Amino acid sequence: MKQALTSLTELAELPFDEVIDVRSPSEFAEDHIPGAINLPVLSDAERAEVGTIYVQEDSFLARKIGAALVARNAAGHLQGALADRSGGWRPLVYCWRGGQRSGSFALILGQVGWRVGLIDGGYRSYRRLVVQALYDAPVVPRLVLIDGGTGTAKTRLLHHLAQAGAQVLDLEGMAEHRGSLLGGWPGGQPSQKMFESRLAMALVRLDPTRPVFVEAESNKIGRLIVPPSLWQAMLKADHLRVEAPIAVRAAYLVQAYGDILSDAEALCARLAPLARYHGHAQVEAWQALARQGEFAALAADLVQVHYDPGYLRSSRRANAPLAVLELAALDDAALAAAVPQILAAAD
Repeated sequence: MKQALTSLTELAELPFDEVIDVRSPSEFAEDHIPGAINLPVLSDAERAEVGTIYVQEDSFLARKIGAALVARNAAGHLQGALADRSGGWRPLVYCWRGGQRSGSFALILGQVGWRVGLIDGGYRSYRRLVVQALYDAPVVPRLVLIDGGTGTAKTRLLHHLAQAGAQVLDLEGMAEHRGSLLGGWPGGQPSQKMFESRLAMALVRLDPTRPVFVEAESNKIGRLIVPPSLWQAMLKADHLRVEAPIAVRAAYLVQAYGDILSDAEALCARLAPLARYHGHAQVEAWQALARQGEFAALAADLVQVHYDPGYLRSSRRANAPLAVLELAALDDAALAAAVPQILAAAD
């Protein structure tokens, strides 16, 4: 049964148990519907081989070889990943354009007895909806930004808001980056398209009648760009500001960036580009602190010399904050205690 997608909300509400992306692993890695599993009917190498035969030799031969490979790989999935699925299981299948790869796999699953859905137009129809949501249409829910300098535990505060039942958009979580020079996660960031998929599907699940809390970011998180519809909504949004003493922020940064601080030389390499802004002597002083294990002193100096001046330049907003949260501590107890004040200010 073909499913014509007219909105991402419709996709989120479809009555299927699992979404299956049958494209090759590299296509899936670049982007996919969030929550989908990858059961490729052609590997990257097989897809390249069939494509080469189709273009350079004979289209009929390519289809015959492709069909054999699809059947073989589908059999492997039936005996492997799908072996425990019951008769009532309902999958939704897609490939690049809703053509032979997903059609063949859906046919096989249907012959088993499962009620299978097939996304009409495949990934391309889904991607068009993502672009429409993030580039063409306005963001509907009211955003409230959690603003504050580096090391004020804004991301942790979002997590506490979520635990209290508030709606949040965790941009750094979706971008897999902590938003600063030293903010990269192990394993790197997703593609721009994957980031946008995560954002778009998160947005359609929000209740537009309730506020949505978002960490105040620049329009770049690591190497990823915040899409224009969301960025414009963030520029117009109300905000709350979080403040904390330098020593408290430095201690929080040491705890939050423990993965980076464990390798002093790697940390020194990340600090090196700051010479462009602060000169070689300043960066060498920071690198010396890193090698000596003086991480609290390093964090405090980076906050005062590098991060806070940049924050002050970029955070001049026309509207006054809804509230200023002056936190003496940034542990979980202090952050949880701040949640009622935030919710009241945003109401």
